[in-house]
Amino acid sequence: MKRIAYAALVALSAALMSGCGKDMNNPVAPVADESSTRNTEQFSVERARSEAGPLAGNTFGFGVSRILFVHASPDAPAVDINLGIQPVARDLVFANNTPYRYTWSGPRRVLVNVANTSTNVINAMATLAPWTFYSVFATGTVADLKPLVLVDDLRSPARGKAHIRFVHLSPNAPAVDVALAGGGAVVFGNKAFREYTAFTPLNAGTYDLEVRVAGTNTVALPLPGVTLQAGKIYTVYAKGLLGGTGAQALGAGVIVNSDVARSWSRFSGSRTPIDMIRAD
Repeated sequence: MKRIAYAALVALSAALMSGCGKDMNNPVAPVADESSTRNTEQFSVERARSEAGPLAGNTFGFGVSRILFVHASPDAPAVDINLGIQPVARDLVFANNTPYRYTWSGPRRVLVNVANTSTNVINAMATLAPWTFYSVFATGTVADLKPLVLVDDLRSPARGKAHIRFVHLSPNAPAVDVALAGGGAVVFGNKAFREYTAFTPLNAGTYDLEVRVAGTNTVALPLPGVTLQAGKIYTVYAKGLLGGTGAQALGAGVIVNSDVARSWSRFSGSRTPIDMIRAD
């Protein structure tokens, strides 16, 4: 069992880092421009310093980025994640996410360990743009792990509106429509595994929704009583496995991105450094 868990974590870590080293722009949702997102709270230098430490040795320019990790691989083990010496996650398990951590922009060394061990399984560089929010999803089963890296557009919705994004992260589920329950209108149409929508404005209110097999009235997952509050921004993602049981059962995860971005408490988990393998 230890060998299986270790191999699964190596695959998960490699999947995360293969995406972090690439262009992280979301090709669907527009990147929030600096003038609408840069403020003293969202990209606080003091909070970045508190979480990431002093800016000593920074030769790539000045800036603050925010990054959130989501564990969406239903059969992968828990992970610990560091950005250099900065702890980002401890014991992050399936269907859980980190807060938007404050960190310095530019090239960052991402280190992933087997949870609660000193065994380092990945050591790679990622480049973060300043004044930008990121979500990194680890997707797929252990046999087919890949990252999905999105830039999060967290500009405020118009009055009376909420913004919602759907991400299909159930590895063995077919392409789906998200629609109003009872055969109602399609809200998001024909999204296959690892596909997603832009943050889309909807009227605030409570909706009975359902996830259907795309192009049919076959309901794969009912979503009753989904409340969207005015001014808030949501990510709803399909998780688990079609036919899965327990923690791996097909379901929906919800992240209130706007709330996560506004809230902050300094990392309270273990700050014991995880092993660093320094590259020349």
